[in-house]
Amino acid sequence: MKSVVATSQAPAAVGPYSQAIMTAGLIFTAGQLGINPLTGKLAEGVEAQTHQAMRNLQAVLESVGSSLDRVLKTTIFVTDLGDFRRINAIYGSYFKDAPPARSTVQVAALPLGGLVEIEMIAEVD
Repeated sequence: MKSVVATSQAPAAVGPYSQAIMTAGLIFTAGQLGINPLTGKLAEGVEAQTHQAMRNLQAVLESVGSSLDRVLKTTIFVTDLGDFRRINAIYGSYFKDAPPARSTVQVAALPLGGLVEIEMIAEVD
C-alpha cells in the first residue's frame, strides 16, 4: 500500500504530483526546488536554492519520522554543471557520515526557472 505525504513545512506541489509517497518502509520524494514555503518564491542564487531545497526535503522526511540520516539515494538536477562545486559543498554539509548514493544530471531547464532540484529515497518506519 502506498500513502501520500504532504507537509506545510515544504512548498506545495506545483503540478499533479505528491510531495512524497511512502510504501514498504521507503519514502520517495518528489524533486524539491529552492522555493521558500512561506513566500512561495525561489531563493536567490544557486547556493541559496540548494540550501532551501535541502531544508524542504528535510521537512518532508521529518514529517513522517524519517531524516537525512536515513537517505539511501539522491538525484540532483542542475541547469549548469559549472555550479557543481558550489552545490556539492552545500549538499555535502547535510551528510556528515555515510552520504547516500547520488547522481547529478545537467538539464536544459527546471520548473519556475530553478537552478537546482533534488529528490531523495529514504528509509521510514
